[in-house]
Amino acid sequence: MSILAVIVGVLFIFAILQDSFESVVLPRRVSRRFRLSRFFYMATWVLWSSVARKMRQGNRRELYLSYFGPLSLILLLFLWAAVFIFAFALLQWGLGSSLNAPEKQVTFGTYLYMSGTTFVTLGFGDVTPLFGLGRFLAVAEAGLGFWFLALIIGYVPVIYQAFSRREVGISLLDARAGSPASATELLRRHYRNQQVEELVQYLREWERWCAELLESHLSYPVLTYYRSQHERQSWLAALTAILDASALLLVGFEGTAAPTVRFTFAIARHAAVDLAQTYGIPPTHPKLDRLSSADFVRMREALAEVGLRLEHEEDAEQRLSEMRRMYEPFVNALADRLLLNLPPWIAATKTVDDWQTSAWDHFAQWSPAKLDEITHILVDHRKKMPMRQVLGSTSDGKASGNPRTAVDEKRLKEGGGADL
Repeated sequence: MSILAVIVGVLFIFAILQDSFESVVLPRRVSRRFRLSRFFYMATWVLWSSVARKMRQGNRRELYLSYFGPLSLILLLFLWAAVFIFAFALLQWGLGSSLNAPEKQVTFGTYLYMSGTTFVTLGFGDVTPLFGLGRFLAVAEAGLGFWFLALIIGYVPVIYQAFSRREVGISLLDARAGSPASATELLRRHYRNQQVEELVQYLREWERWCAELLESHLSYPVLTYYRSQHERQSWLAALTAILDASALLLVGFEGTAAPTVRFTFAIARHAAVDLAQTYGIPPTHPKLDRLSSADFVRMREALAEVGLRLEHEEDAEQRLSEMRRMYEPFVNALADRLLLNLPPWIAATKTVDDWQTSAWDHFAQWSPAKLDEITHILVDHRKKMPMRQVLGSTSDGKASGNPRTAVDEKRLKEGGGADL
């Protein structure tokens, strides 16, 4: 029995050391199936998400799910510490280390108490080992406790820094692609005078964002469980919206060319595939198509309103469907596993962006309709008047018949106009 206790204790110590090193220090993905942290997250997420699946979608469910990421991180650190304490107690008990203790009869509980006070370096001194091997194990455990404390101090800030960098890009996407973000809105709001340079440059920034997402979420898988600040935002929705927009640009629009978008599509798909593989979940096809034929027609018409017409429209839907098959099964699998909503290709109804809403907007001097003009006014007016009237047919703006035209023209020339 004593020999078995020693063997189990040694195995536990090495298992936790390896798991904590791979989870915190090692900057690469570990493909081994059996890992304590992997099993911990699988088990706890199944229990936590099973409750969330019974809740109605909304702020309440999102608030409940948002607790899992930070709470699971704390629980994992406590689990590592608890196993360390138990393992060293097993070692001391199995080796029969003599103790100086107030109890007349030393039990396993006494060894467990000594191990706990040693690991957290309390140093009460009421229970101490008397001979060499026991003292050596006590010193080793105290040193391991200091190492573990340093691990926590270094690990937690890194997690939150990576989370913060991820959320910056998601927040910037709100005004550019709507809430929730959609590829249609992203293209509509960026399109200017039949040029796509601004959009292509923006997608290059998202190429780096996707690379950082891939690196950080493979190194620290707990980040995948961290929810965004707003209900209609998530890292998976942002990644999917960028994939959708890149796929549309690769299908092609008349008079436009964006060959560098293929690099953004490549790294975004790489992120989706590798993260799905990390969880060991196969790609899945949802019951409801994200882009039905009716929605494709609506999307095509919405893009045509701003001058974006798909090349070879007769087979554009088929070509887009082939592009979607390269990534949608993976993001669908991630969405189902993490209980995240995927963005629509085109919103069913007109929605208000998150940046346009607050508790005071309805009572302030401005109005939601006024805020809506900043990103929507030129697009909406294009439906009713030709382009020359939107931009102004004369330098003083009077020929357009619109008193706002001269101001809009001046803003466009200065680079401060509304996004189309």
